[in-house]
Amino acid sequence: MAEEVKLYGTWSSPFSRRIELALKLKGVPFEYIEEDLSNKSPELLKYNPVHKKIPVLVHNSKPIAESQVILEYIDEIWNNNPILPHDPYQRAMARFWAKFIDEKVLATRMKANFAEGKERELVTEEFFQQMKFLETELNGKDFFGGETIGFVDIVAIVVAIWFPLTQEVLGVETFTEEKFPVLFKWIRKITEIDVVNECRPPREKHLAYVKARIEGLKSASK
Repeated sequence: MAEEVKLYGTWSSPFSRRIELALKLKGVPFEYIEEDLSNKSPELLKYNPVHKKIPVLVHNSKPIAESQVILEYIDEIWNNNPILPHDPYQRAMARFWAKFIDEKVLATRMKANFAEGKERELVTEEFFQQMKFLETELNGKDFFGGETIGFVDIVAIVVAIWFPLTQEVLGVETFTEEKFPVLFKWIRKITEIDVVNECRPPREKHLAYVKARIEGLKSASK
C-alpha cells in the first residue's frame, strides 16, 4: 500500500517551500494542497488546531506542524540523502543555526524593512552582525551542510531567494555581495541546483505579491 504524504502550504511561503524542497531532495512523492490563508480550509484547522498555520505535513493520516519539526521528521522517516549530519555535535550545530535564522535573522530583517530614522540604523546594524555570523559559519564550505545541501541550507533558502527579492521591492541595498561575499557565493551555488529552482516561486508573481504585501503592511501601520 502506497504511503500517504500530503503537504498543506502556500506558494509564497518560504516555510512551506522548504518542506517541498526536502521532500524532493529525498525523492518522496507527495500531494500538495494550496491553502488560502484568508480562508483556511477545515482540513488545515483540523490538522494544526494549535497554530492554525502552514506548513502541515500529513503522513499516513498523522499531521506534523512547524517547518523545522517537519524537516527533522522527514529526515528520520526517509533515510536516503540525509539532510542532518550523523555526528551528534554537528546535528546540534545545524539545529542551532537553523533556529538562529528563523528566530533572529528573519525577525531582524522584518524590522529593518519597516523601521525609520535612528531605529532603522540600529536594526540594520543588528542585521549586518547577524549575517556576518552566518558568513563565518559558511566560510570555507560550499554549503552550510558541507559538500552537499543540508538542513541549514534548506532553512536558509529564505536568505537566498526571499531576501534579495524583498530588497528589490523596497529599493534598498542592505544585503549586497560587497558586504556579504561568502553568502552571495553560496547563493550562486545553491540556485544552480535544479530542484531548488523548482521550489522557488515564479519571479513576477512573487514580486507582485511582495509589493502588495508590503504596501498593505505600511498602510496598516499608519
